[in-house]
Amino acid sequence: MKLTRRHTLLMAFGSAVAAILPFRAFAAVEDNITAFTGGAAVGTGGITLIAPEIAENGNTVPIEVSAPGAEAIIVFAAGNPTPDVATFNFGPLAAQQSASTRIRLAGTQDVIAIARMPDGSFVQASQEVKVTIGGCGG
Repeated sequence: MKLTRRHTLLMAFGSAVAAILPFRAFAAVEDNITAFTGGAAVGTGGITLIAPEIAENGNTVPIEVSAPGAEAIIVFAAGNPTPDVATFNFGPLAAQQSASTRIRLAGTQDVIAIARMPDGSFVQASQEVKVTIGGCGG
């Protein structure tokens, strides 16, 4: 194959797009948080996020969230192509405002949980989860 100026420009454009795509994922997380909170300030405390520090398999990472009195909890995986992972809504008759599930992580990244409280405030907790390849710890 003969390398032409057109092919060189296409490769340069493709490289630029590939370099910018990861930054769009972080922008998507911020946009989703703003959509959930309506632009309100997000505080800390009142929510517990339990996730492993190191996950040997990114396909099934167990997490647990708890926010006593919360109306809803949303979970994001900041480094995933689709960052919104789960939304848990709790009615007035819910015995407890907690949930546990397994999520898929594309790599080492932050897991973020935000809870909407009955007074309209929002609280957040986050934790970095290191995803190893083949369980080798690196």
